[in-house]
Amino acid sequence: MAMPPSLPSATEDQDAESVARLRARHTKRRRMMRRWGNMAVFLTVAAALIGAVLLIAQTVEAERHEREQVQKTNRILLQLRNISRAALNAETGQRGYVITLDRRYLGAYTLSRDTYRSEINKLRDLIGDNITVKQAELVDRIETLSDAKFAEMDETVKLMDHRDIFSAQKLILSDEGLETMGLLSQSIRDLEAIEQQILAQATAQSTRAEQRVMPLLAGLLVLLTVALVLGYLLVGRAARAEAEAAQAARLAEARDRADLLARELNHRVKNLFAVILAIVRMSAKDAPEAKPVVDRIAERIHALLSAHEVTQGKAQGATSDLGNLVQTAVKPYLSSDRVVNLDGSPVALTARQVTPLGLVLHELTTNAVKYGCWAIGGELTVRWEIDSDRITIVWSEDGAREVTPDTPVERTPDAAPAREGFGTLLMTSAARQLRGSINRDLSPEGLRVTIEFPHEGAPSEG
Repeated sequence: MAMPPSLPSATEDQDAESVARLRARHTKRRRMMRRWGNMAVFLTVAAALIGAVLLIAQTVEAERHEREQVQKTNRILLQLRNISRAALNAETGQRGYVITLDRRYLGAYTLSRDTYRSEINKLRDLIGDNITVKQAELVDRIETLSDAKFAEMDETVKLMDHRDIFSAQKLILSDEGLETMGLLSQSIRDLEAIEQQILAQATAQSTRAEQRVMPLLAGLLVLLTVALVLGYLLVGRAARAEAEAAQAARLAEARDRADLLARELNHRVKNLFAVILAIVRMSAKDAPEAKPVVDRIAERIHALLSAHEVTQGKAQGATSDLGNLVQTAVKPYLSSDRVVNLDGSPVALTARQVTPLGLVLHELTTNAVKYGCWAIGGELTVRWEIDSDRITIVWSEDGAREVTPDTPVERTPDAAPAREGFGTLLMTSAARQLRGSINRDLSPEGLRVTIEFPHEGAPSEG
């Protein structure tokens, strides 16, 4: 006799309900982790931006302070020379009158006697309220010695006016006036030395601030690159988690949400690049001397944005074509006098490879425009190929000289550059990220750069 089908027991229902609750809790936890991961990435980038802006502002302020100190020191030194010149002119006029009894010599003496106090007052105003104890002591000493010197010369002139030539000559030949003049000159030299020391300190502070800018900006670019990679990884994880958690009937809806998330992140990343460019350019708005540095920074940030847009060229997939990336890098600079020859089959790149390679291509392109073949009417050729799962890119510039901001002094092919600049550091960092190598070879025929790295992307559609 057939047995009736058994009904699920209460214990089995409880177990199923517990499993469902555990799954829901696990899904919620994973969503929270993804949300906190996104927030951590954006907070890290924001902190780096704030730090970079503060350091740039500090550098601009240090350079402004240095310029003001140079102007102030020059005015103070000029004023000290005016005081010293007044004393010397007065003494020369006094001696001429004593020797010749010609009152025309008293013109320079009278002018200096009437103006030396106003010159000392101008000196006090130039030094200002920030005067140190030593400076105040020296200014007081200069004023006292000037008063004593002019008093001694006044006495001599009075004696000559009364025709007491012997007493006047005796007063001149005494050591009192000579010692006073020597002490006055020494006090002026001491105050000049203090001003030169203050200027040297301001210059050293400005130099230290400038030396901190480039390493921080290099770190910022690396951080932005890492943030982009992490953003792509987070988007991928979110899409996979949604696909795994969704039921078959809601698979299309889950995919729509993942695409919306990707577009939203892409929009936020573009907005972030726009904010970065605006902040960097505004930081040099009142500092024309910082414009060349800021322009180079803005160009490299724009190269990151171009590389990001290449990876967003397709609605589906995580690969980009190498040819499109090369064209994106050189296209803004093409003209009737700047021609490029591109030769290579379709090659797919992963998102992780696009960003560092895009930065390298941008660096090579700008160097070609400013210092390479395009600067002297030469020709640029870019070839690429795949051999044994490795991608090789050959960048050839006919007649180019390797004179870049990294190596500002012209050198021979066998001579090494005096120092490594930011462009060289960028290429070294990019080579590590690509897990490959970047070699530059300068010959009489021109510059040849060979870029080699593993092929990680899927075959690109022709």
